[in-house]
Amino acid sequence: MIFKQVFDQKSSTYTYLIASAKGREALIIDPVIENVDSYIALLNELDLKLVKVIDTHIHADHITGASRLKKVTNCSTIMGEHTPADAVEVKVKDEEIIKIDQITIKAMYTPGHTSDSYSFLMDKYLFSGDTLLINGTGRTDFQNGSSKDAYNSLFNKLLKLPDDTVLYPGHDYNGKLSSTIGKEKQHNPRLQVENVDQYIEIMSNLNLSKPKMIDHNISRNLKLGKI
Repeated sequence: MIFKQVFDQKSSTYTYLIASAKGREALIIDPVIENVDSYIALLNELDLKLVKVIDTHIHADHITGASRLKKVTNCSTIMGEHTPADAVEVKVKDEEIIKIDQITIKAMYTPGHTSDSYSFLMDKYLFSGDTLLINGTGRTDFQNGSSKDAYNSLFNKLLKLPDDTVLYPGHDYNGKLSSTIGKEKQHNPRLQVENVDQYIEIMSNLNLSKPKMIDHNISRNLKLGKI
């Protein structure tokens, strides 16, 4: 397997490239539109054919590169079935398997940050989007977010994965590349709660500022980045 983690400085977004070394088919998770040329150069450098691109949810802080990648590579665009983006070609269900060559990735419906948030599990590698972050969790105060749903997604789904499951988040603001489910259970301050009410209280008191360009970004992302 070929695996690359690409960081976008402007939005602190992680994009992931996963490929089969044998068949040379590739998949990209959460591409950023400004970096599409870099992704294409990386694909060419590694002699890979992009066949699928996944967005974990409708992003508020950056514009997806999905439609631009499709235009260049003719790849399929994928999101969870709860997405409001009608432009997406393939809408996967909770627990549905996505395949490229011999690689299998399981879709997991993990709402809370947004109502359409999905995570994706490949063997013991979890791509959690904005649902679970390193030492944090995704905010729940817009895009039909719900702290109650987030609690359920975290404690009844993601944190039930084996402790050695490697966590690859959709963002990090402190230079961290990855973690594990075990480490997050022990050290993530937002997970040190006894019940859903405590979690809701924490999330209700974050007082975070509204993301810049949120309305513009969401509007573009509903069309997978098209103008």
